[in-house]
Amino acid sequence: MPAKAISVEHYLNELPEDRKESVNQLREQILKNLPKGVEETMSYGMLGYVLPHTVYPSGYHCNSKLPLPFMNVASQKNFIAVYSMVLYAKPGLKDWFVSEYAKRCKYKLDMGKSCIRFKKMNDIPFELIGELTAKVTAEEWIALYEHSIKK
Repeated sequence: MPAKAISVEHYLNELPEDRKESVNQLREQILKNLPKGVEETMSYGMLGYVLPHTVYPSGYHCNSKLPLPFMNVASQKNFIAVYSMVLYAKPGLKDWFVSEYAKRCKYKLDMGKSCIRFKKMNDIPFELIGELTAKVTAEEWIALYEHSIKK
């Protein structure tokens, strides 16, 4: 359910009232912990955190005109989602996240391959998402990404 917003501010303003605070808190944690070289933009109709072509000129292998994705945040119909491919690209990171989540949240983790879904707005581990954001540098992400696509 991608938004039609053309800017981050437009996206944030279009959010339903019951989601604004949570999405803004996620955004604050991500921005506070964003690795150097990663920039915020609109990406795939959601908040995107990407390595721009100035940092990674090759761009995304599926479409080299697009910057390399790092993380996304979206307000979906029934949940808020954080998309983070580094969870599966960096060995041990998923295990760390699952363990930390269990310590900090009272509800069961709802996670797909790269998607963490939050249905309970009052149980989002904002600081944990910030910590996840800081776990991989831009340089590390490029190396992990190139290793995984060259297989």
